[in-house]
Amino acid sequence: MNIMSEAIMDLSTVTTNGQVTIPAEVRRLLGVKPGNKVLFFQRANGDVVIDNASVAAIKKAQAAFAGAAEEIGWKSDDDVVETVMEQRYGRNA
Repeated sequence: MNIMSEAIMDLSTVTTNGQVTIPAEVRRLLGVKPGNKVLFFQRANGDVVIDNASVAAIKKAQAAFAGAAEEIGWKSDDDVVETVMEQRYGRNA
């Protein structure tokens, strides 16, 4: 594997306050917009990875809830709405 042919490389300078500007191409790839949070995590091999925290949170939530609708017996959006209405207004809503 030739890392140079598969990776985007760019440099940023760390300020005295520990701040770094994420290069525009990396922001574009991650879908990071002003005000977004970014997530840094270390893989088992020691590599540090940056990700869009919003996207990572959504992916984590999707994984956590995978199969939940089937377990509950929901088959459509109407089932979800019905459950919400029951919770808000009681069983006889």
